[in-house]
Amino acid sequence: MSANPSNNWSSNCKPLKRIEVVAALIIKEGRVFATQRGYGPWKDWWEFPGGKMEPGESREDALRREISEELSCSITVGEWLDTVEWDYPEFHLTMHCFLCTLDGEAPHLNEHEAARWLSADELSSVHWLPADYGLLPKLSEHL
Repeated sequence: MSANPSNNWSSNCKPLKRIEVVAALIIKEGRVFATQRGYGPWKDWWEFPGGKMEPGESREDALRREISEELSCSITVGEWLDTVEWDYPEFHLTMHCFLCTLDGEAPHLNEHEAARWLSADELSSVHWLPADYGLLPKLSEHL
């Protein structure tokens, strides 16, 4: 009996949508800036601010734009720390993470419901999104 391709499990599975984002690990006086999501299925979980890259945009330019939009402040994008690959139920995330500093003004929350400056000892005090959680060991070395 020959195999029927329509019964092949892989032909019935859709590949996950791929999303590429950038994240700012904004550090000031030995603490990192963390934000709490105020919307969507991951509401109330904590993350590093940032967002989707636009076509033709560099990672650094995308990060400066996203932080300006989300936090009404400007940053200096520094060293790349890591790129996280994570499968969420609805999509595959590629998140490019950079160490950053504020250029002066304090962040203002335009999209998030809360924010905190966390020391290395406080990183586990909030409920992180899974992709962001994986950054904590590398990040703590910079705090």
